[in-house]
Amino acid sequence: MKISVLGCGRWGSCIAWYLDKTGHEVLSCGLENAPEFIQLKETRKNDYLEFPESIEVSSDLEYAIERAEVIVISISAQHLREYMADISKYNLDGKIIVLCMKCVEESTGCRLSEVVTSFVDEEKTPVAVWVGPGHPQDFVKGIPNCMVIDSKNEEVKTMLVNELSSSLIRMYIGNDFIGSEIGAAAKNVVGIVAGMLDGVNYQSLKGALMARGAREISRLIEALGGNPLSAFGLCHLGDYEATLFSKWSHNRMYGENFVKGIEYGKLAEGVMTTKALKKLADKHNVEMPIVSCLYDVLFEGKPFETAMEELFDRSVKAEF
Repeated sequence: MKISVLGCGRWGSCIAWYLDKTGHEVLSCGLENAPEFIQLKETRKNDYLEFPESIEVSSDLEYAIERAEVIVISISAQHLREYMADISKYNLDGKIIVLCMKCVEESTGCRLSEVVTSFVDEEKTPVAVWVGPGHPQDFVKGIPNCMVIDSKNEEVKTMLVNELSSSLIRMYIGNDFIGSEIGAAAKNVVGIVAGMLDGVNYQSLKGALMARGAREISRLIEALGGNPLSAFGLCHLGDYEATLFSKWSHNRMYGENFVKGIEYGKLAEGVMTTKALKKLADKHNVEMPIVSCLYDVLFEGKPFETAMEELFDRSVKAEF
């Protein structure tokens, strides 16, 4: 297939590299003045990988869209709405949009697919999400993993899974579009809390965090109309190792640096997702104590240790 990957940061460049490796005609498109695009254009390398000559690199957005059968978007998620306002000026009919960001729009609480479908007719331009565990640093070393592709369009997601699966990434067909998106976004929130536990040497609490975190995310998924079991699949619980433990997890590192008072300059999508999940929890009357705890720490100035004490002082609950 002819695939254009819009966004050439850490994950966008890895996706382009992977799709080329699986035999597709790939174009990597970035902003002309962005440092990561300039580096790839001039050297065909970044901190994670090297592009083969078969990958085309361009900043011409119109050309990238016109040539593509499949458009993969991997940008900073909170800028997706303004980005869609730009690309929806072009004819997207007959193309498939695949979202590779794991986030919820902070200002609205919308899932990212909902942002996209506010600009396109999904009957003419199907939308899919590509989620699940993995880091570019592992994939380029040939370390395999499993991921999920989900969409409302059964034919599209089945085709994508068949076309994009390989011995490096085993793709699964998702069957809960809401759960796949919310679960993938929420794992970044749990990842920040895990990093905070690392920062105060409370690593032994990660087991409880995983069990209770997945449980409260399942409640939110169910309240939004999804399958609560999705929280225990690859989109969420299956991504915990890469997000809650890995030295390459931006969200875990953000949390660890936050409690140590160290500025962390890389993108941690879980920060704004915390705001969005808090908004959804309040709107749908879903009890989410871990999300609320993190919200208070990040946005209300509450010390992490105080927030932890309040979590432990909550009234006794049944586990299930």
